[in-house]
Amino acid sequence: MVATADSDTGRIAILGAGNIGQALALGWAAAGYRVPDSITLTRRQLHDLEPLAERGFRIVTDNTEAVRAADVVVVAVQPQQLSGLLEEIRAALDPDRHLVVSVVSGASIAEIRAVIGAAVQVVRAMPNTGIAIRESMTCLAAESTSQRGLAVALPMFDAVGRTLVIREDLMASATALCACGIAFFLRAIRAASQGGIEIGFHPAEAFLLASQTAKGAASLLLNGAAHPEAEIDRVTTPRGCTIAGLNEMEHRGFSSAFIKAILASAEKADRLYVAKPNVT
Repeated sequence: MVATADSDTGRIAILGAGNIGQALALGWAAAGYRVPDSITLTRRQLHDLEPLAERGFRIVTDNTEAVRAADVVVVAVQPQQLSGLLEEIRAALDPDRHLVVSVVSGASIAEIRAVIGAAVQVVRAMPNTGIAIRESMTCLAAESTSQRGLAVALPMFDAVGRTLVIREDLMASATALCACGIAFFLRAIRAASQGGIEIGFHPAEAFLLASQTAKGAASLLLNGAAHPEAEIDRVTTPRGCTIAGLNEMEHRGFSSAFIKAILASAEKADRLYVAKPNVT
């Protein structure tokens, strides 16, 4: 049967261990959720995974072999590779044993089940690379028939950050705000550090100041549950330097550009996967 939420023996296979797949493995091991030996990673070029093998993770090129040795199968390939992978592993999937967790953008649960069979438990997850340091924001979605699978997936991703269960039709939006969002916030930190260099700091100093300030700003909201504008008001005084900077940002279109970036990413995420026609 599908691994239970409190199981400490279930083995995990991560198929397509690129950046996200490797971050998942490292995060679960760092959190103590699984020992490295219980996690198998697959990739066409194994030399890319050798650093993980040295840390005790299992690495193979055969996806079917990895599935047969696992209880939870994490599908982490690129969208254009998904149909071929699902066809490759479907015969090895046991509906009474396996849970499939897909982190592939754009591929619906229905499209995945159309290839591997309707009886297989499938959960969609959208984490980000913060998983490697247990600071991911992960959104999960499942159909009503996969609630057992969701009960397994929740502690998996709670171990490496924070999770939110959402409707499946919001997964493209989650991709934009959480997964792509990492890059957006990093670009904002980079811009702040560049501004720091302009006003006199050395690059390493500017990077530290910008990064720690961004961390503090996020922590204020997460720890205090305050609205961003409430915290902004606390550091904004009449005729002060903060309001001067904020107004210049808005005059230059900062908020509008950020919002448009999230909308553009969400629209793109929804079109990344095209199901292979006439799958039998």
